[in-house]
Amino acid sequence: MNIRTMTIEDYEGVYALWMSIKGFAIRSLDDSYEGVSRFLKRNPSSSVVAVEEGEIVGSILCGHDGRRGCLYHVCVHEDHRMRGIGKSMVVYCMKELEKEQISKVSLIAFTKNDIGNAFWKEIGWTRREDLNYYDFVLKKENIVSFNQ
Repeated sequence: MNIRTMTIEDYEGVYALWMSIKGFAIRSLDDSYEGVSRFLKRNPSSSVVAVEEGEIVGSILCGHDGRRGCLYHVCVHEDHRMRGIGKSMVVYCMKELEKEQISKVSLIAFTKNDIGNAFWKEIGWTRREDLNYYDFVLKKENIVSFNQ
């Protein structure tokens, strides 16, 4: 298993991984090649992929705003779960964020994502009960679809 920094050359493999995961949410603009390219240019060292036998089996888009880090699209292919890949990728991202002097990291997990929510609890993350999460859509054409 090789865990390394994600580059835009990994996009096709990462996108294929996203499409293989039931319930995974894809945004038409943000998760396009152009959207991910823009994200990686802004955050060149903190996103990660897990590669086994030439195939991308895990990925995380990770970035920060200078104050707080954020993890997006944390996923491991179903056939490769329960082997520590997810935790190793999260640790990789956190080390990269620490190099950027970021001291706090957050993420959003869908409430119906039982597997993901159990994972975050298991590795010591805390679910916030003291705030509400709000969205405002700037580009209505950035359509969200969920894999079936």
